[in-house]
Amino acid sequence: MSFYDVLVFIHVFSAILGMGPGFILTYILTKARNMSELRHAYLIRSHLHGFVMVGGILLLVTGLWMGALNPALYSQGWYVLSLALFLIALAMGPLVLAPRSRPIKRLLREHQGETIPDDYYRMAKKLFFWEHLENIIFLLVIALMILKPF
Repeated sequence: MSFYDVLVFIHVFSAILGMGPGFILTYILTKARNMSELRHAYLIRSHLHGFVMVGGILLLVTGLWMGALNPALYSQGWYVLSLALFLIALAMGPLVLAPRSRPIKRLLREHQGETIPDDYYRMAKKLFFWEHLENIIFLLVIALMILKPF
């Protein structure tokens, strides 16, 4: 097994272990029926997000390393587009998702009672739209990596 093969192995496992949980982060929250369940769902989400972050970093590092070892990849449209889409999706975290999740986190800390307030649903709907868009981008990246269409 060559070093490049090891990088591919790490890359694929990083996608499974890192991106897999990312696709269910929104779903976990939709099942909460009161504030205790919602707070617990966000706690679970926070723990799973660690896997997503480590997997994402490993995906980027191994993908760039494979490109450095095989510069011909930079002439492949699927590789360049995958890399660009991946970087856009990564940038969405601090630029789009974080500002929309901060008010939700504040609400979770400050809200008294067990009834989930209507404000949460309004804010969550906006956050989930962007998270779903990010998931679509990641699915496109995965499809490009598998199919290598151009």
